Amino acid sequence: MFSEKIMDNLNHSSWIRAMFEQGAKLADKYGKENVYDYSLGNPYAEPPAEVQDAMKKYIGEENKGIHRYMNNAGYPEVRQQMADSLNKTGKVELNHENVVMTVGAAGGLNVTMKALLNPGEEVVIFAPYFVEYNFYVDNHGGKTVVIPANTKTFGPNLDQFEASINAKTKAVIVNIPNNPTGVIYSDKDLKEMANIIEKKEKEFDSTIFVISDQPYAAIIYDNVEMPNLMNYFDNTLIINSFSKSLGLAGERIGYIAVSPKIKDCSKLMTALSFCNRTLGFVNAPGFFQKVVGEAVEAKVNVEAYKERRDYLYENLTKLGFEVVKPEGAFYLFPKALEEDDVAFIKKAVEHNILLVPGSGFGCPGHFRISYCVEMDMIERSMKAFEELAKEYK
Repeated sequence: MFSEKIMDNLNHSSWIRAMFEQGAKLADKYGKENVYDYSLGNPYAEPPAEVQDAMKKYIGEENKGIHRYMNNAGYPEVRQQMADSLNKTGKVELNHENVVMTVGAAGGLNVTMKALLNPGEEVVIFAPYFVEYNFYVDNHGGKTVVIPANTKTFGPNLDQFEASINAKTKAVIVNIPNNPTGVIYSDKDLKEMANIIEKKEKEFDSTIFVISDQPYAAIIYDNVEMPNLMNYFDNTLIINSFSKSLGLAGERIGYIAVSPKIKDCSKLMTALSFCNRTLGFVNAPGFFQKVVGEAVEAKVNVEAYKERRDYLYENLTKLGFEVVKPEGAFYLFPKALEEDDVAFIKKAVEHNILLVPGSGFGCPGHFRISYCVEMDMIERSMKAFEELAKEYK
């Protein structure tokens, strides 16, 4: 009656949403204040003042026509604002003709896969990874190839990466800061990755695209620098959204930026714009294109996220949890206190703690904590974490 493929996919769908829904049931049963929900990466903070001001500006009667159709790639002036922002860290000069506005990063990834992939071509992803990558690639006839995690540092496993590339390899997704670890790949790792790709392109006479999925690029700690991947790889597409940096997750607004070093770049831009239309997006939301254009350099309170990271890291490590300290995003990815991470998160539910198992990110034996929550909930949850840890003493 329904799509067999989709029915099967439902059985492998996101643990994140499953735990979020379980949290709602627990809140009804025990009271919201007695449930510690770390499941969903849903920004708790309101958008910054620059966003609020831009919304007021563009909702005014004097701004006519902003709710109409525009070029499928988006408003040229907004696309130029995105390019100007990227040019501040890039060695490659972009202009509006290198940018397509999209319905969030998810829309951008689907548009990109549709424009790039032929049936059976492969996209390399590094564990742990955002689970929806599998579906986005599959949506457009491709196949994901997963590189196992380096669980000591959560940097890229470069030996496995090199061994995975073949004549069918079309693209590599690099997600930094990473969801779920918060890790940012080092300059050394990125340069070695670039060397590997260059060598493999020559070996197979192919072009391998590097897709930088970076919705957390503005949430960085400890003076660590966010690398611009166009400085490392010629065939780069940067996909970003303002869901996290501006707290606009529900507004679905983002962009694709394409390196002018890509051969036939203009043809790819035309293809991306075409796919934006034919996948049914048509164009990114016009009102919020204008808003993010005004607020592209703004960001949410990163220090507030850092406070949460530091508090959780300090207290959880005292309880015996092993975790690589994140450099960005708003997640911790500790090692579970038993080998079976799914069993561990079920045990956590008994203490009203909602976590997401690492298996859902292709990295069993770990679990994700999303700390984009109120600080008082984090503080109240420590007693529950303490009781949970005691069960493994």
